[in-house]
Amino acid sequence: MVKFRNPKEHIIRGIKSLTDFLALDAYLENCTIVGIDFRGNGFPWPDIRIRNTTFLGCDFQPHDESLLRQKGAYIYPRFTGLPYDPFRGTLYNWQELLSGHHPQDDQSLDLRIYQHFSRTRFNPDINEALSQRMHDHAIDDALRDLFGFDAHGMSHRKCVGMMGGHGTLRTDPYFEKVARTAKSLTEHGYYIASGGGPGIMEAANFGAWMAHHSENSLSECLAILSRAPHYSDPGYFDAAREVLALHPDGAQSLAIPTWFYGHEPSNLFATEIAKYFSNSIREDTLLALSLHGVIYAPGSAGTTQEIFMDAAQNHYCTHNFYSPMVFLGRKRYEIDSLIFPVLRQLSFGKEYHELMHLTDAPDDAVDFILKHPPVKG
Repeated sequence: MVKFRNPKEHIIRGIKSLTDFLALDAYLENCTIVGIDFRGNGFPWPDIRIRNTTFLGCDFQPHDESLLRQKGAYIYPRFTGLPYDPFRGTLYNWQELLSGHHPQDDQSLDLRIYQHFSRTRFNPDINEALSQRMHDHAIDDALRDLFGFDAHGMSHRKCVGMMGGHGTLRTDPYFEKVARTAKSLTEHGYYIASGGGPGIMEAANFGAWMAHHSENSLSECLAILSRAPHYSDPGYFDAAREVLALHPDGAQSLAIPTWFYGHEPSNLFATEIAKYFSNSIREDTLLALSLHGVIYAPGSAGTTQEIFMDAAQNHYCTHNFYSPMVFLGRKRYEIDSLIFPVLRQLSFGKEYHELMHLTDAPDDAVDFILKHPPVKG
């Protein structure tokens, strides 16, 4: 029989493991318990106080579940027939998403979820829509656990986002520039976040992975990746795996991809993957987490959208801090698109005006981030 400590009140966001649950007192007030199997344990449910208590995706013996419902607990059982768990308690990693992958017969979890999502992506029924929203909330919650925010909204991790074109080749000069920028920032204690896909996104996570390795090692790995420059090329994943095998001790970084663009493969260099169904939530979350700045390499419509979303967050100080915006690509952002001059005009007189920078040099981009921390609103 499980024994609890002396009771006292708790205010708890969520309990996601049996170990954490056993550390609670017998007063399960204001608790949400997620994804725990209670069938093989003798819990003194009659003695446990239930008030505003929710169980999401937990398993019970039938008589225990009936008792908890009588005591007022809210119980949402596991969904069946889905390739994903709406109540998962952790982020993904690439090993989980690519489990079952084969170049000629892809049975990966990532593809199966994308195929399931694609069948109703434009008009899901209410059960599928609820499942997707619960899943994305679970990812939100796992990110909160990962970042840890204080009362002012500042995270314990110094996150810098890096964005740019998904179709950028591994042989493109900006792939290397972004990789070198991410490598240096990680070595200075920053935590890199990307959209999680190929192109510039892969370059960001790859650069973070190579932190604390030599320049020669970086160049060697860039040469390996260049054998399959585009994500549709044969051997694309094989080249990434070769790099990982050569340097298995990479640094941490975050990827935030989406099944809305599920035809783009998740890159293999992020250690944590927060994959969403909702692209709008994913985009906003990635920018909101990057409180220590966002670096924009050349991209097209998607990157342009992210730039103006970021500018809007800065303009209105949406997340209680003004954050740097660094444009790594003079030709793209000053001449070809005029985005940088437009944003300089838009930001005139605002706090974030001095937090904008245009450069072509990775070292200059890193130096600007180092010298311009976020400013509290």
